[in-house]
Amino acid sequence: MDAEEPKNVEVSMNTEVLRNMWTTKDKEDKMKKEQIKKIYDSKYMKLYDIQYEKGAHYYCASRREEDRIPVLMPKEAYQTLLPDAVSCVVVLNIKGEESKLLLSWEYRYPAGQYLLSVPAGIIDPEDWKSPNALERTAVRELHEETGIVVGPTDEVKVINPFVFSTPGMTDEANGLVFISINRDTMPELTQSGAEGSEQFDGFRILSKKDAQEYLRRGRDEHGIYYPLYTWAALMYFVNLV
Repeated sequence: MDAEEPKNVEVSMNTEVLRNMWTTKDKEDKMKKEQIKKIYDSKYMKLYDIQYEKGAHYYCASRREEDRIPVLMPKEAYQTLLPDAVSCVVVLNIKGEESKLLLSWEYRYPAGQYLLSVPAGIIDPEDWKSPNALERTAVRELHEETGIVVGPTDEVKVINPFVFSTPGMTDEANGLVFISINRDTMPELTQSGAEGSEQFDGFRILSKKDAQEYLRRGRDEHGIYYPLYTWAALMYFVNLV
């Protein structure tokens, strides 16, 4: 028996779908400062109560003061919105050797474990107005966390200027920055620049084969899951030509 010819199907939005779209649009347009209340405040973390409807509340963890939180910004502001921090994809290109990805184990208090991590750090307020805020922060954090000082033969470039981490609970975002260390010899590595609550437990230097194995397993060799930005660094590295 011959198969029937496929019939043209008209897809239209029903009234309920349109109503939901309009409701969402209204929320975007009508979110006011009066609907946002800070209920916890510290140097590095704030918690906001967002009353998106009468009697309905959503809670958002943030690093930002009220005048900088995305929920109150117009869409146009996203064109130049600065992230809270940077995460770095650091590739070691040493003469005569294959390229390697530089990672470290950093203790993360919410996880209660040393996690396989990329060099990362918060953008300082004095850099907020700089057109090179992401690159400046990346260079600084690389030095603090690895001891490497970026030199004239090295390359620093932005991969993605703004990536939300977990927008279901926080407005925190990172910029992704690529740093290529191009040297004749391997630079000396140290974690003595750790500040405040930072704790490190050594480096992990990966070949592309190593990185592919981490991606396959989804964990490090200790059986510990790694962060989203580590996954992004692994993916970027294995796809480098």
